Amino acid sequence: MGFAASCRADTVSFARLTWTEIQSRLQSGTDTIIVPVGGTEQSGPYIAVGKHNVRAEVQAERIAQALGHTLVAPVIAYVPEGGTDPRTSHMRFPGTISIPPAVFEGLIEGAGESFHVQGFKRVVFIADHGGYLSYLKAAVAKLNNKWRGRGEAVYLAAYYDSIGTRYAEVLRQKGYGNALGKHADLSDTALMLAIDPGMVREQALKNAPLPGVAQGVYGGDPRPATAELGRIGTGIQVQAALDALGASH
Repeated sequence: MGFAASCRADTVSFARLTWTEIQSRLQSGTDTIIVPVGGTEQSGPYIAVGKHNVRAEVQAERIAQALGHTLVAPVIAYVPEGGTDPRTSHMRFPGTISIPPAVFEGLIEGAGESFHVQGFKRVVFIADHGGYLSYLKAAVAKLNNKWRGRGEAVYLAAYYDSIGTRYAEVLRQKGYGNALGKHADLSDTALMLAIDPGMVREQALKNAPLPGVAQGVYGGDPRPATAELGRIGTGIQVQAALDALGASH
C-alpha cells in the first residue's frame, strides 16, 4: 500500500473519502459520524475568526480516532451570530457571519437526515460555541422524533460543558481565575494556541488592552494564555466526549 492509500485508509474525514469508500466503511462497522459545529465570528484583535471551526474539526477527529468506527463530517461554519439589521452581538464587528436560527436548524436537520439515510446509526453533534445551543438541541430533538428509534441523533453536551466546568476549575486551581471570562479570554486563547498557534496573533495578544466590549473581548485577561495551558483543556474536552459516548481514551 502506497503512502497516499495508507492515509486514505487511516483518515476519519468524510470529505476525504469517495462514496464507495464511505460505503465500504459502513459495511465494515462504521456506525457513527461526528458533526463538528463551529461558527465564524470575531474573537478580539488577536484570534482569527475561524477559531471555532478549526478547533471543532481537530477535536472531532481526535475523538473519532479514539472511538473507532467513526467518521467526521465537514464542519458547519455558518451559525447564528447576531442580527444584521440592526447589527447585534458579534455581528457588530467585521469578520462575523450570521444566519437566521430557522436556517441553522434546517441545516442541522438536513445534515443529520443525510447521514441517517446513508446508514449511520448515530449522528453526534459537537458544538464549540454556546450561542446557538438552544437551536441545535431543538433540531436534534426533531431528528430523534422523526427517526423514532431507527437511529440516534446526539447533542454531546459534555464536550462543550467541560470547558466551563472542569477546565475552568483547573485554571482556577492554577491561579488564573481572574483571567477567565466569556469570550476571547485566557481559556479561549489557550485552547486556540494548543490546537493551531497560527490562528493567534502573538504580538497583538501581547499588546492587548484590558478586556472590553469595544475590543470584542468579554471579560478576563487573555495575555497569560499558553499552548501548555490549552493542551490541558483540549485533553479534558476529548476525554469528556469519550466518557459521554461510552468509550475509553
